[in-house]
Amino acid sequence: MYYIFAPVRGFFCVIFRKPSAFRMYRDLGKRWLYCVKGDDGMAESYDVIVIGAGPAGIFTALELADTGASVLIIEKGLDIRERVALNENRTAPPKERRQNIVCGWGGAGAFSDGKLTLTTDYGGNLDDYMNKGELAHLISYVDSVYCRYGGAGRKVYGDEFADEIHELKRRSSAADLMLVPARIRHLGTDVNGEILANMRDSLPANVKVMTKTAVDRIIADKDGAVLGVEAGGKEYRAKYIVAAPGREGAEWFLGEAKKLGLHTESNAVDIGVRVESPAEVYEPITKICYESKLVYFSKSFDDRVRTFCMNPYGFVVTENNAGLQTVNGHSFAHKKSGNTNFAILVSKQFTRPFNEPIAYGKYIASLANMLGGGPIVQRLGDLRDGRRSTEERIRRGLVRPTMPSATPGDLSLVLPYRFLKDIMEMFEALDQVAPGANSRHTLLYGVEVKFYSSRIELSPQLETKFKNFFAIGDGAGITRGLAQASAAGVVVGREICAREGKPKGEINDSEIHQK
Repeated sequence: MYYIFAPVRGFFCVIFRKPSAFRMYRDLGKRWLYCVKGDDGMAESYDVIVIGAGPAGIFTALELADTGASVLIIEKGLDIRERVALNENRTAPPKERRQNIVCGWGGAGAFSDGKLTLTTDYGGNLDDYMNKGELAHLISYVDSVYCRYGGAGRKVYGDEFADEIHELKRRSSAADLMLVPARIRHLGTDVNGEILANMRDSLPANVKVMTKTAVDRIIADKDGAVLGVEAGGKEYRAKYIVAAPGREGAEWFLGEAKKLGLHTESNAVDIGVRVESPAEVYEPITKICYESKLVYFSKSFDDRVRTFCMNPYGFVVTENNAGLQTVNGHSFAHKKSGNTNFAILVSKQFTRPFNEPIAYGKYIASLANMLGGGPIVQRLGDLRDGRRSTEERIRRGLVRPTMPSATPGDLSLVLPYRFLKDIMEMFEALDQVAPGANSRHTLLYGVEVKFYSSRIELSPQLETKFKNFFAIGDGAGITRGLAQASAAGVVVGREICAREGKPKGEINDSEIHQK
């Protein structure tokens, strides 16, 4: 047996040839951690490992960046500038382009509409872990950070037209709709990309970003303590592990959570269609509230039906979910179409014994892919009349599709009757608020599915039952939008700072209003 002493990354290493283990002692303080030497050499060690570079992971790193802590972010997709280049490269292989939509620096929201929901009423469930006042303050801080990195010039909607909103609420109520207005800062897909690049460029040397590397597994010892991760055939250890895998990594993380014995609860799955109409039809709503939720409970089944992600003058786009093509919508800051698009989603909370809502949503999406080779588009009138849409019928329609690649087809062969009935009722209600919504020329793209991860049991600090192991963002089932995902990262980043004796203090008004 022999050993070598060598300083590595601020640690003093003692490496033993036999047995094949070593200990790493930190130069300062009495903290230490155990690592196991792999066949290809010793594991790399950091203070914090963050799994996923979506908004939750990014904001965790931003909070830790100025503390000197060694942070490793592991992301399965591309870095932001590589993502943007691939997204603009129309000759790139379709598989790579589809995967790029949901993976990489910025997560699934990188090419989204770039909406920051500045209210607590929707966008996630963080108000289950703190009161609404705390959450509102936190969201305001997150907004200030986005402004600092390039979003300050983007308009906030919802601060005006109080009388008009009141009247819109009245008209909605008369149509059995509940209007939930929101304050929204619309960044736009293009500006959002610039902000993400600026955030990436701001990170100091103590924050390492490793892209194009998927985390294979979370490493725990026999006592259940989480020690690190395995990625790309190597082990990485840290005192703190932050799981922020996002929507793309939801199934993987659920599998890891089960292996670790973490308690989970199934969230609802939202299934529906992306609607596209002339922008003028929805101007009674979009001129007053850029983004709003309209909630309806169907007469036939008492199901909750809602609008989601309204994009005035926007574009319908394809979204890739683990190889399945679903639909979404974007609005740009500097590029406009003549249409408005949004989703109509039916929420379904499954009860026992069924506990696989994500698998169910994927099954519905797979039917559309099977029939259309990808997303399907159908005129609302054709759906009502029980016939498929054809290229000729789409061409003769009054709405020019912004996603011409969608295959004309029949959504009644994809969506269950219950969902179709709910959606038809929703259009009848919408038509009373926005005349023309129920037009036979309205285009429906299918399917749109929101895969909400199973919720992990967490503390108010968003910590699992294992000390120093946190789970945040969409992948943990607690957020559903940019603002709350980012806010979750702030919560965890500041908690780690506090535990290391470097508290960042309360979020104060000066921080919030630096815009």
